[in-house]
Amino acid sequence: MTFALLIFGLASHTLLSVIIGLFGARRRIGFGWTFLLSVLLTPIAGLIGVLLSDPLPGQEKKWGCVGTILAMMVIITLLIIGVVLIGAFLA
Repeated sequence: MTFALLIFGLASHTLLSVIIGLFGARRRIGFGWTFLLSVLLTPIAGLIGVLLSDPLPGQEKKWGCVGTILAMMVIITLLIIGVVLIGAFLA
């Protein structure tokens, strides 16, 4: 049961970090830095960073290659966590 709670905590922290990163994509801080700040500190610190950053002019987004790489890492991590959880519940 403790392992499942740990996995759930990591998955929810990662998901919140991605959501905060998506908010940061429309700010000068960008998705990558917002996501990294949210993962290393807390999603609340990432949200504060987003709110303190200036919005980008127009409707453009700032992703960069860091955002793409991090998003792929998150997707792969969530898939692995899903497989581990399914394996834990079936065992």
